[in-house]
Amino acid sequence: MQDRKIKVARLSVISNTILVALKLVVGLLIGSVSIISEAIHSGVDLVAACIALFSVRTSCIPADAEHPFGHGKVENISGTVEALLIFVASIWIIYEAVLKLIHPQPIEYVGWGVIIMLISAVTNIVVSEKLFKVAKETDSIALHADALHLRADVFTSVGVMASLAVIWLGHRLFADPNIHWLDPAAALGVAVLIIHAAYRLTVTAARDLMDVKLPPDEESWIRDLIQAHQPVIHGFHKLRTRKAGNFRFIEFHIKMDPEMSVGVSHSITEELTAGIERRFPNASVTIHTEPCDGRCDEHCLHGCLLSEPTRNAIRQEDQPAR
Repeated sequence: MQDRKIKVARLSVISNTILVALKLVVGLLIGSVSIISEAIHSGVDLVAACIALFSVRTSCIPADAEHPFGHGKVENISGTVEALLIFVASIWIIYEAVLKLIHPQPIEYVGWGVIIMLISAVTNIVVSEKLFKVAKETDSIALHADALHLRADVFTSVGVMASLAVIWLGHRLFADPNIHWLDPAAALGVAVLIIHAAYRLTVTAARDLMDVKLPPDEESWIRDLIQAHQPVIHGFHKLRTRKAGNFRFIEFHIKMDPEMSVGVSHSITEELTAGIERRFPNASVTIHTEPCDGRCDEHCLHGCLLSEPTRNAIRQEDQPAR
């Protein structure tokens, strides 16, 4: 699985390197700010791909004395850095596009621009699909972020290609059409889409840096698993979850019969842990067992799995011992 992550990240680095070179050469030759802005966009994608490659190599390093919880957050850090790079690139594109709108310039050899944008769109569709697939299978935020970069590049490439195609057709159909403003306008559209992608990436990557709990559907699955073990488990509380890269940390308390042996209670926690790890392969699970005397205080009442008559019966059984 780790080899697949590294291979697809390396593919992204290679494809982006080629596209940056092609876009930059064509953009400078024909004087198109939209293609140059796309070269900058692909340059940011290249940096992002390099960061993703580094992070997928690092995130799976086992926990050590200095990093007892592992290195999973490297992927979240890389995603946040990638988002910041996108914002910077967008500002530069907007600046150059506004200058071109104020002082429009004719574009030579527009056909070359259409061809390179078509190549870019097709290449990024193929590579981003591979990235999305592996990211989903391995739950990698770094590869998912890289895929979002390339998917945004697909839309911007198509937009630039369309504007250049209109300019090319305009010059074929009319003597001197005043449509050169379409090139910087397309660049502005590129910038807007890039900023949107950067915002989505920032939210996705940064939320786990703040140790936000797992998504509601995942926590609900964990609760259902615990509840499936009633009446052996009388209740649960203090469920806490967080995520670092593709690693999940899950902890909770369960309440059981105080007369139950240590061996039996241990086997139950082992069964719960195994069930969670089957659903979330890179999960670290901590379960604390407590005796249940039928008295539910406020913090454990919400997770109580006993009926009111059962709780009363347990309390009555416990009375003589007090």
